[in-house]
Amino acid sequence: MEKTTYRDLCTRLAALYDEGEAKAIVRLMAEKCFGLSLTDLLCDGFNGLTAQQTVLLHSMAERLLSNEPVQYVLGEEQFYGREFHVEPGVLIPRPETELLCQWVIQTIQGKGPLSVLDIGTGSGCIAVTLALELPDSQVTAWDISAKALEVASQNAETLNAKVTLEQTDILQPPHDDRTWDVVVSNPPYVTLSERATMHPNVLRHEPAEALFVSDEDPQTFYRAIARYAWQHLSSRGHLFFECSTIHIHETARLLTQMGYTDVSMLDDQFDKPRHLKASRP
Repeated sequence: MEKTTYRDLCTRLAALYDEGEAKAIVRLMAEKCFGLSLTDLLCDGFNGLTAQQTVLLHSMAERLLSNEPVQYVLGEEQFYGREFHVEPGVLIPRPETELLCQWVIQTIQGKGPLSVLDIGTGSGCIAVTLALELPDSQVTAWDISAKALEVASQNAETLNAKVTLEQTDILQPPHDDRTWDVVVSNPPYVTLSERATMHPNVLRHEPAEALFVSDEDPQTFYRAIARYAWQHLSSRGHLFFECSTIHIHETARLLTQMGYTDVSMLDDQFDKPRHLKASRP
């Protein structure tokens, strides 16, 4: 089998990503999978791999060169200081969602045992994080996807987090009398017209149903979640959203019109308005 060098793989990946990102991806893969440092790579460390490791390297390189995200290739992504398993079929956790978790924790920490609902849990990154950071609270997570619930369950078990997982479609919510102190969601919010601006590794590999909404009604999920929360939040309960920076002001108006109070925004790491918090009177 032909040997793969660090420089060659970086050069080939630079056709898909910028040079710095391509190098970072190769270094991450080399460290996580083969224990190779940057110094090792610069000294042709791939040449010292066993035959079995070389086969694995070629397989992973082919996946990367097909625009598959490195997180899927590695099978993991770090979130809030913990390693979460990810695979095709679930959205890869993003740094901005860590800020959403942090906002929830800062708001309710120390207020005693609370009931928390995460709608559209995906990999379970929000629900598991909140369950671990707020150990007195009862955390429930919903998703319509059986695959997502399978991955979320694996993450909860691996990280020893107590989370109740339920297969639920928020567009057809259950009719019950449960009450939540906190409802949090990172729902689909990218409009189909924005697809042209997105990287192929997202478009080809991450689940469209977890990303996109129609241009005609980008508020579809926010409206459904806010309606459910209005009926099921406790008095002074909190609703948290991750939002599109393009449509966040529209979402804030929607919440105000529905009767929510104390509607406020939080910027993401790029100083763009990304998250919303509102209270149920």
